[in-house]
Amino acid sequence: MSTAVGVLILDEPQDLSATVRATLEHMPELHTIGEADLERADTASTVALIFLDEIRLADGIARIVGLKERQPNLRTLVVFGALTADDLRALLAVGADAFVARSKSPRDLGAALLALAEGSDCLAPPEQPVTLSNEPADSLGLTPREAEVLRFLSSGFSNKEVARRLALSVRTVETHRLNLRRKTQTGRLKDLVSLARQLGLAPVVESGEQVRRGTDSRTSNGDNQSRH
Repeated sequence: MSTAVGVLILDEPQDLSATVRATLEHMPELHTIGEADLERADTASTVALIFLDEIRLADGIARIVGLKERQPNLRTLVVFGALTADDLRALLAVGADAFVARSKSPRDLGAALLALAEGSDCLAPPEQPVTLSNEPADSLGLTPREAEVLRFLSSGFSNKEVARRLALSVRTVETHRLNLRRKTQTGRLKDLVSLARQLGLAPVVESGEQVRRGTDSRTSNGDNQSRH
């Protein structure tokens, strides 16, 4: 962007490293503003950076509602520690535009601010922002089937194992996995695990009976194949 992005920092926690604000203020593409400057700020080049206290989620929601009432076009970037899928939906419902993990470095935070100012929606897990889509499913644009596949993949299941448990073809699972990679910009297992946790997707844990049946099934298939 040719114009520096104005950053309104709100609800900054006391224990936040001083280097965060200092880093943002020293990035030439950004400049911080006060809440009193909001009325005359150009919302096309301004982002509100809101530090969320998950224990007081209602306060964060009220903060976003108040900002949107004053400046409907103001974009908001929520910094969070841990969110459930319900939390995400509640924040999106009141107008939160993007999310970034509190564990990200100050430089990554600055990059997320610039990306949002340029029109990107993002949720930033370990490596890259995850684009929010308009698909009619989860708050991250995942279809229900993709979310279910994500549950299994994040639990360490292979494509073949996911296909067997969901009664799908391996090719279909591979397609879902490609869609997940496209939407999340990552295919690494630890990133998928992190994303599944952020979405509140429970890990898949097999009971002993399920494991036994699976083993019996594989043994039976092997016996059948040996007979042919």
